[in-house]
Amino acid sequence: MESTATTPRSSAASTVEVRLPSRLGFEKVAMSTAASVAQLMGFDPERIEDLKTAIAEACINAIEHGNRMNENLTVGVVLSAGKDALEVKVIDDGRGLRKQPPRPDIDRKMHGEEDPRGMGMFLIQALVDEVEWVADQRGSSYVRLVIRLHKH
Repeated sequence: MESTATTPRSSAASTVEVRLPSRLGFEKVAMSTAASVAQLMGFDPERIEDLKTAIAEACINAIEHGNRMNENLTVGVVLSAGKDALEVKVIDDGRGLRKQPPRPDIDRKMHGEEDPRGMGMFLIQALVDEVEWVADQRGSSYVRLVIRLHKH
């Protein structure tokens, strides 16, 4: 009998999908799901907390800006576990963000010279290894986050 240890897993076996209502509070479902997947992959607790915060911010952005709080629309969260990284896509059904957001000016925000909103995108960029905002032709958009498994 051959060993299956070297047989690659199918992508379906390492992908988890969650569909959330466009209501604040449901980002917690995505956070706990992502934390469970990351824990199974062997992420350190600190990296799991970073991931949870980044996913919460991405979901809130999708609910507020992408779907504009329209409860008839949903937010999709797709977690794809790779060998050494977790990719997360947070997908909205609305017509929110159409391009990569500008990097916020932290000093201006701290001194009240700029709207304090918009820090979530900066926070996401600071917490994960890769981030990309993508808009498709059908009107939906998504943010793609990648967090790498750093073994010590």
